[in-house]
Amino acid sequence: MGPRHQSAESRGADRSYVKMPSFLLLEALCLFLFAGVMWCSAVVDILFLIDGSHSVGKGSFERSKHFAITVCDALDINLRKVRVGAVQFSSAPRLEFPLDAFSTQQEVKAKIKGMVFKGGRTETGHALKYLLRKGFPGGRNASVPQVLVIVTDGRSQGHVALPAKQLKQRGVAVFAVGVRFPRWEELHTLASEPWEQHILMAEQVEDAANGLFSTLSGSAICTITSPDCKVQPHPCQRKTLETVRELAGHAPCWRGSRGTDAMLAALCPFSSWKRVFLTHPATCHRTICPGPCDSQPCQNGGTCVPEGLDRYHCLCPPAFGGEADCAPKLSLECRVDVLFLLAGSAGTTPEGFLRAKAFVKRFAQAALGEDSRARIGVARYAAELALAVPVGEYQDVPDLVRSLDAVPFGGGGGATLTGSALRQAAERGFGSAARTGQDRPRRAVVLMTEARSQDEVAGPARFARARELLLLGVGSEAVRAELEEITGSPERVMVYTGPQDLFSQIPKLHGKLCSRQRPGCQAQSLDLVFMLDASASVGPENFAQMQSFVRSCALQFDVNPDVTQIGLVVYGARVQTAFRLDTHLTRAAVLRAMSQAPYLGGAGSTGMALLHIYDKVMVVHKGARPGVPKAVVVVTGGSGAEDAAVPAQKLRDNGVSVLVVGVGPVLTEALRRLAGPRDSLIHVAAYEDLRHHQDMLMEWICQEAKRPVNPCRPSPCLNKGTCVLHDGSYRCECRAGGEGPHCERRTLRGDAPRIRGSSPEPAGEQQPSQLLPRRPGPPGR
Repeated sequence: MGPRHQSAESRGADRSYVKMPSFLLLEALCLFLFAGVMWCSAVVDILFLIDGSHSVGKGSFERSKHFAITVCDALDINLRKVRVGAVQFSSAPRLEFPLDAFSTQQEVKAKIKGMVFKGGRTETGHALKYLLRKGFPGGRNASVPQVLVIVTDGRSQGHVALPAKQLKQRGVAVFAVGVRFPRWEELHTLASEPWEQHILMAEQVEDAANGLFSTLSGSAICTITSPDCKVQPHPCQRKTLETVRELAGHAPCWRGSRGTDAMLAALCPFSSWKRVFLTHPATCHRTICPGPCDSQPCQNGGTCVPEGLDRYHCLCPPAFGGEADCAPKLSLECRVDVLFLLAGSAGTTPEGFLRAKAFVKRFAQAALGEDSRARIGVARYAAELALAVPVGEYQDVPDLVRSLDAVPFGGGGGATLTGSALRQAAERGFGSAARTGQDRPRRAVVLMTEARSQDEVAGPARFARARELLLLGVGSEAVRAELEEITGSPERVMVYTGPQDLFSQIPKLHGKLCSRQRPGCQAQSLDLVFMLDASASVGPENFAQMQSFVRSCALQFDVNPDVTQIGLVVYGARVQTAFRLDTHLTRAAVLRAMSQAPYLGGAGSTGMALLHIYDKVMVVHKGARPGVPKAVVVVTGGSGAEDAAVPAQKLRDNGVSVLVVGVGPVLTEALRRLAGPRDSLIHVAAYEDLRHHQDMLMEWICQEAKRPVNPCRPSPCLNKGTCVLHDGSYRCECRAGGEGPHCERRTLRGDAPRIRGSSPEPAGEQQPSQLLPRRPGPPGR
């Protein structure tokens, strides 16, 4: 069971409770069971004296009743054990029910709940004299301990000191429970000593109930039988409202002078009275017993609900539902610096800004574990960028969360200049220590906004990505298009439909921060050809960007004759096979050859380059493997693509997938036609942005590698042999004069075929005139 508190003053802590006669020690026993409730079973009379005056009011009177009912929940009420009675007082005391009226807990609680507020003056002294005169109504003889619980605001209109003293001299244990804003001096007068154990606060119901039983357990009335339960003190505060007099200033006044009739002018002080909220330091006591929730097993803001002595369950926030102890295994294992960029402009609501902060806090709680190598920072922007929490300033998650709580909204003023904020984040968002190479962690900017930018974002986004920043976007549907433009990819945008859906994006963000381009389709066989535009419209610098891009892609593949084969074709003034599919047998050799691919210049024809791949590259006798998925990736600036749609479709009809990576600010209609009916097109705004689209390309390639393959397309049969599907494989039916599994041998003299490896065509240039198709159908193999 979780801890509950008892409020008490720090004075008198060294005193002991001595008012109970010693011969009662063996008769009273209070047993506390900490399995969700306290349970007191003893021979004891407990009387509630509840203030029902106007100074308390109806609201606080209901809270007083609630406190009394909570105490009854822990009492073994019956006529042989615990008896409970109640008296309400205001101008005069009124007996609600005597101690011997009810013999069950349910009856007592129902009667207390039905008590009606009286109203009137606060005559606490009269009520105490009533008890001195009448005794405990329905109580037992003097051998039974008597406990009086006075619930009041301590603002009596009469004297209370003498009757309270006389009650305590008779051996009555008196608890003074404050309600609303009590007068603590009067509560000290009413309560038994030590005061710090007999003065409680009804506004904190569970706290006060625990305090009452904690005191009884340390007195002669009750004892705790469980050795694991202990009463522990801790500092706390008491609060009240007081009327105080303050100097308000000075004003001119006239005063007489002794011995003369003259009047003298002077400045006289004047004061004002006002009510002030005051706090007083105190010492509180609480009983702590072992329970399943004591170790706070529920993480990330989850609430622990005990189920018996040793079991519990967690009520988790939306982002962590369904996980054990609300702690999904999201710890960022990658080395990454993350800067959250929160919009705080006029287009952002205070609620939206608070949701964004809550998102960052929950992400930090979920992702930053002891073994995490990630660091987090937060910046707020409107017209200017304000770095609220520098990246890496806080390594301790609670300290980071507290610092996030202190990030101000900023009033929502100013324009939404997202572009300017991105540029400033790239320049100064990650500090001035510019580490490079392997020493620098991955750096990411997570933009969170619900408002469209009022400045241009494409240029600043390219500026940020050029500095190797990963840009991710989190926003509403209204800003999806802008976030896709900023991040450079729909895959880097997380759109939420409502406040609860926002927190479900946390695992997605975790995955995107740590995901590197997956090693390409290592379990899938693949024949892959890159076709690069090396024409004058691209230029040598941009061609170098293309080379770097395809090299990065090639790094993802396991290159060997049994898994992935890679070839490269460049085109400009001519079409050239830089290397065939079967030329290089290792990834290192492929990377070196890609770096050595020539820039050709001149006017290029995308269509002629695709026909070259159809005739000279994606064929069995030039290295292509039968029954293996085949793909061509065309990287082009778009010039010279007017004649490419038909050759591209010809490749697709022959079982070869074609993807177009079009580079440039405007996507031409020719490139759209080249992409084909499946819209196999990736649009990149600038050549320096190619690397940010590598993951999309890899995803497309791996999807194509898993598509069903027709082993007869392209046909593996040479010399015009016919490919026939047979039992999931194929066989070649050779024409007259052809022999071999692929009809690779001819028996007629002078008509020897050129088979794979017999007379390799050098990897060199081909004249455009040689590449024009002479017949409508595929050439004979």
